[in-house]
Amino acid sequence: MKIIIREAKVIDSESSYHNKTVDILIVDGNIKKIGASISNSENATEIKLDNLHVSQGWFDSSVSLGEPGFEDRETIANGLNVAARSGFSAIALQPNSYPIIDNQSQINFVTTKANGFATQLFPIGALTKGSEGKDMTELFDMKNAGAVAFGDYNKSLDNANLLKIALQYVQDFDGLVLAFAEDSNIKGNGVANEGIVSTQLGLKGIPNLAEELQIARNLFLLEYTGGKLHIPTISTAKSVQLIKAAKAKGLKVTCSAAVHHLVLTDSKLGDFDTRYKVSPPLRTEPDRKALLAGILDNTIDMITSDHNPIDIEHKKMEFDLAKNGTIGLESAFGALLTVLSLEKTIEKLTSGKTTFGIEKQTIIEGSKANISLFNPEGKSIFTKESILSKSKNSAFLGVEIKGKVYGIYNQGKLVL
Repeated sequence: MKIIIREAKVIDSESSYHNKTVDILIVDGNIKKIGASISNSENATEIKLDNLHVSQGWFDSSVSLGEPGFEDRETIANGLNVAARSGFSAIALQPNSYPIIDNQSQINFVTTKANGFATQLFPIGALTKGSEGKDMTELFDMKNAGAVAFGDYNKSLDNANLLKIALQYVQDFDGLVLAFAEDSNIKGNGVANEGIVSTQLGLKGIPNLAEELQIARNLFLLEYTGGKLHIPTISTAKSVQLIKAAKAKGLKVTCSAAVHHLVLTDSKLGDFDTRYKVSPPLRTEPDRKALLAGILDNTIDMITSDHNPIDIEHKKMEFDLAKNGTIGLESAFGALLTVLSLEKTIEKLTSGKTTFGIEKQTIIEGSKANISLFNPEGKSIFTKESILSKSKNSAFLGVEIKGKVYGIYNQGKLVL
């Protein structure tokens, strides 16, 4: 397959073509030539799109798909096509299916299902059996089968000793432990951020302390054990401070923030709309601004959509009873451009690969073609017609977003 991408502005700070508008010739999945006005002597397919920009392929560090067990929410096949058309050439798959992805055969199942797609799937193995927080899984076996990290999705580990042992054990094979931070006892029956909005609405609150106390504990454990710890989807100003201080000490800790926490706040909860019920909960404007500051000073290493499709039966119900989660792949890029610069957005959509041990492909001659294609200009309202996922539980419906994603080229395949 031969393709020429015409007049594309490269956004890749690691490439000598950064901020230059060039043609890119791709032959059999590799970048053969980059330059101005490349002649089409080999009858290549030409791609010419309005205000085309390209970057290294984007990576999403937290995606739930449902399959196996919850195919009514999302299948692996459709989920990977959604990711591709949303600009993501790689995703890390959370283990929260049914059964939980907690052993070698489950890792093999999802990776086999993902064969042949343009978007690559990298599974996260559950840290504990059934994600129940009691017994550690066979981490090394899952690593050998292709797991890139280990964690229980949106479940905090109450047993500090179990996390300590996991952090010690994975050092034998340079493994990465994920530790979602939310003290279940302090959270209690809380369903929304504890503050003015939850009080006005009569909703049980989840204080910032539930997250911050757990992060502080986990950082103490990391300091004791060594190893690598990733804290996903932080949501409070104090969490940013704690992680910044830990990095200054030299601890190997990384963290992510979800798009919805960078763009939305708990002020959205006024109509008890369960699309805004997420975990951790949407916080206040000062927290949102602190997260953005953490992005800008690189305390926060990466941004995730935290894409979590939920079927309508578990979303269209009373706020207290509805499941947490929003889909986010389709809206991620456009929503981020409303609060961050293009270069910072691209940086934070690609930098997570390093943490998860996934090879980065710079846009230079001779490298493998792994490219996201997009137009950063223009504004639109995100509507149901914009949703490609089987589930429609998007927190961004009706929100103005910026730019347009064209698709990706990866694994020798073009998806537009």
